[in-house]
Amino acid sequence: MARPYLTIDLDKIEHNARTIVALCAQHGITVTGVTKGVCGHPDVARAMLRGGVASIGESHLENIRRLRSAGVNTSYMLLRLPPLSEVDAVVEVADVSLNSELAVLAALSQAAHGCSRIHDVVVMVDLGDLREGIWPADLLHFVREARQLSGVRIKGIGTNLACFGAVAPSVENMGRLVEVARELEQALGIRLDWISGANSSGLELIAAGRMPQRVNHARIGEAILLGRETVHRGPWPDTVQDAFVLHAEVLELRRKPSVPIGERCQDAFGKYPTFEDRGEVLRALLDIGREDVDIEGLTPVEQGVMILGGSSDYLVVDVSATGGRFRVGDDIAFAPKYGALLAAMTSEYVEKRPIRSGVVN
Repeated sequence: MARPYLTIDLDKIEHNARTIVALCAQHGITVTGVTKGVCGHPDVARAMLRGGVASIGESHLENIRRLRSAGVNTSYMLLRLPPLSEVDAVVEVADVSLNSELAVLAALSQAAHGCSRIHDVVVMVDLGDLREGIWPADLLHFVREARQLSGVRIKGIGTNLACFGAVAPSVENMGRLVEVARELEQALGIRLDWISGANSSGLELIAAGRMPQRVNHARIGEAILLGRETVHRGPWPDTVQDAFVLHAEVLELRRKPSVPIGERCQDAFGKYPTFEDRGEVLRALLDIGREDVDIEGLTPVEQGVMILGGSSDYLVVDVSATGGRFRVGDDIAFAPKYGALLAAMTSEYVEKRPIRSGVVN
């Protein structure tokens, strides 16, 4: 079927996973491979597991079900806070979940009793990114109350950084996480299995030996999928950045002015686009648009291709500098950033094509 398609190089993902897992292992850190950026694609999860991740982390229960149905046998962590309305499903399909509400924990406890299970919990602490989590000052009361609930087990505490508030991991905030863990353990006479403080944004701290030693669990997605740390989005050593390549077909190829003609108004998305006057250019209209992908998150693979913009149905590119390389019916390839990858994987109109290139350690 003719449609835009995304190639998924499973060997490159395995290679990246092996690199990240080896780095973390040197510092006593276990890695959960995060597949939410690929909508829980079973082949990607298998590649991560071959690369050495200890478990799989997902944000959607539907994706965990898909993975289990596909025979991907591992431990699963639900990364998004459990909905109170779906606690029975959470206990059924996830082994571990991240939590910050006592009401939800009480419901998880009841659900776990109903199916004679113990559900592991990581209590999330907000260290300033202002996404999910409890303030450190409220942690002791929360965990003390949570420990009264049977059917749930406090496996550890965690935090999330470099997401909503874009707060970078540091020696100070990671040290604070360890400090509150220590205070909690001393006050309650317990030992936490996990201090889950690292994601792809923490790789620089880990590699420099500056991540506090008690941080022993990481939830890693982008560094494995795209080979990048997420503080500066720089390529990570000994990883590859082209495990995913998006291909779109040329539907129309014509020379047209570079600036629209006529009185201007808002575009289809309520914005006022700007255009640089570069005279007449050779424009290719491609069979993918904003309905399927974040076009600002695409980088042309071939030199000389320039993205001009797009609508819901089309991506418009300037191919004037490619020396007549493209014809109608040809594919033009793009490297997706994380947001573009997530959108393309979610779109039912983008075909996913797993491949094996042989690029492994």
